Amino acid sequence: MPDVRPPRPGDPPSIGSYRLTGFLGEGGQGSVYLGVAPSGEQVAVKLLHTRFAEDERAVRRFLREADSARRVAEFCTARVLDVGEADGRPYIVGEYVDGPSLQRQVTAEGPLRGAALTRLAVATATALAAIHKAGVIHRDLKPGNVLLGPDGPRVIDFGIARALDVSQSVSTSVVGTPAFMAPEQFLGEPQPASDVFAWAGTMVFAATGRGAFGFGALPVVMHRIMNGEPDLSGVPEGIAALLRACLAKDPRRRPTADQLLHDLIRTSGPPPGPEGRMRSCRS
Repeated sequence: MPDVRPPRPGDPPSIGSYRLTGFLGEGGQGSVYLGVAPSGEQVAVKLLHTRFAEDERAVRRFLREADSARRVAEFCTARVLDVGEADGRPYIVGEYVDGPSLQRQVTAEGPLRGAALTRLAVATATALAAIHKAGVIHRDLKPGNVLLGPDGPRVIDFGIARALDVSQSVSTSVVGTPAFMAPEQFLGEPQPASDVFAWAGTMVFAATGRGAFGFGALPVVMHRIMNGEPDLSGVPEGIAALLRACLAKDPRRRPTADQLLHDLIRTSGPPPGPEGRMRSCRS
């Protein structure tokens, strides 16, 4: 289960029409709460940091861009249910997934193997294909944005990084997580192929517990991504060649999400048996 903690002193009792019942975590974009919708459904509510509300024009653009994420089909993704503004601060409401992140799972229990890794790869590639079909670029696909729910892996936070990057006045920081960013993202040129690169880096982490280009200070990681070769030692042979293609420096040489999914299904063989640790996501 996710680590749900009581609301902190100073946390709002509600955001929009959503009553807040717990605190799920905080990151560079904002605070995430467990909430209850008027229908009684549990939801995850992300309230962006105050600094993102300083430019009213940027807030309007955020709401417009974030709303586009609602068009993404529910294939292995956590649904975006609502976007809005509370006291000048944008928020986004998503489906609550009752499970740990891939980051937490691998850190606590070690890399995924066999059927569990195959299911993760297929599910997340399916999510990526659905996201791209809706005209959205994730921009921050990483182990922390993959939740392992009871019905299978779900990709979250798609479209949020794009929305936060619509104005230079919103933030001057790099949008994304450096260890999983494609070379062109460091040059300010994100594209769907950038998500494929990040997907491959996420799978390397899932299979080995390491980053494809290591971790560390931004200049060090950036230099490795721009100039070095990925470390795929420990990655199963059946998927290593595909990951290497996805980690090509030139985005034009990477497969699309649809091609990636097709190749995974073609090379995975029979569906994984019930002995795996992870179910396939629902459609």
